[in-house]
Amino acid sequence: MSNVLESAEQRCDAIDAPCSAIETILSPRITDLGGFSVRRLLPTAKRKMVGPWIFFDEMGPADFPAGQGINVRPHPHIGIATVTYLFEGEILHRDSVGSLQPIRPGDINLMVAGRGITHSERERPSITVEDHRLHGLQLWLALPEEHEEILPSFHHYPSDDIPAITIQEVPIRVMIGSAYGVASPVRQFSDTLYLEASLKAGQTLELPDAHERAVYVAQGALTAYGSELPTHSMTVFAREPGVSVTATEDTRIAVIGGEPIGRRFIEWNFVSSRKERIEQAKDDWRAGRFDKVVGDESEYIPY
Repeated sequence: MSNVLESAEQRCDAIDAPCSAIETILSPRITDLGGFSVRRLLPTAKRKMVGPWIFFDEMGPADFPAGQGINVRPHPHIGIATVTYLFEGEILHRDSVGSLQPIRPGDINLMVAGRGITHSERERPSITVEDHRLHGLQLWLALPEEHEEILPSFHHYPSDDIPAITIQEVPIRVMIGSAYGVASPVRQFSDTLYLEASLKAGQTLELPDAHERAVYVAQGALTAYGSELPTHSMTVFAREPGVSVTATEDTRIAVIGGEPIGRRFIEWNFVSSRKERIEQAKDDWRAGRFDKVVGDESEYIPY
């Protein structure tokens, strides 16, 4: 999805870390887009990335009346792989490599921008003809330098292909990377972790080890080391073994992390290890040198 805010980096400050196991607790910047809210957790002024993850938005939940819905015109990306994951609803993805894919709850959709891709996100008439709801996460993975300029591609992984396990009576889906002895089939470019879990009130989950890791509370609330982790907070944990979280109510979480890949610059929808590459991408978009979205050629979002 296009970065709809004026600046990719949100202004929220981190809460002071309450103990050595917790590095920081982030609160989102919330933007109302007219009946549709976006909560941004990454990047922030105090935390640019968690492992290779450079961008983390929660979209919705949004209830649309018939005739309305998501309608994101074609826009470009470089240097990243976008990950779209829906809890509810559907998005119709089109891109400049010819992909046409409805994205539905539980699916993992990995769009590799590499040297440059254009895509749009809309909704099918069969969806917008009725009242409907949309709720999900939009994440960006910064690509390692050796992969920043690879050919663009799109990879769709149906929900049934994503491994599901139960740990400590907690159902977990391992979306990207490996955790609890299970490996996801989703393509990765560096050591990456992404999973979701649903905890009932009172349940505790020990987090998988990772060089860097963070927990986002999409619904409900947690406690960890005497600290409250409320709904829509992101807690970045230190690299310590045996880190656990406990749900104080029925809770859905996303865990992200992995190996850091170095500093990245971000402007609008462009990410790169080199500032001059972003300037080139801006010029290319203004000049119309990006490939057009197949089947959606007439509109675009200006820089």
